[in-house]
Amino acid sequence: MRRLCATVLIFEAIVIGLAIPVAIAVGHVSGHTAGPAGGALAGAAVLIAVAVSMRSVGARGLQIALVTGSILQLLMIASGAMVPAMYALGAIFGVLWTTAIWLGRSAERATPR
Repeated sequence: MRRLCATVLIFEAIVIGLAIPVAIAVGHVSGHTAGPAGGALAGAAVLIAVAVSMRSVGARGLQIALVTGSILQLLMIASGAMVPAMYALGAIFGVLWTTAIWLGRSAERATPR
């Protein structure tokens, strides 16, 4: 599960980073708004990916990282207010995030310890 969730978040950070110039050019959002907002979301995605993938984080830490990642998915959807395409991309990444958690937990239950 850790690897799946971290992969989704890293790809999400890349998409967020690529959406910053789109927000400026197409969405007519000022660079002073799009840069820090997109940078903060992309940075948060990377930090959460690191937290999710760390084996030293216990079950409680993993749960906090998963909840934080879920909040990030909601923020990504909300960024559609700046770039309407982010509504769809946010929804897609939300589905990928949910699927990664579901598949990861299913695989962990099936794998003998």
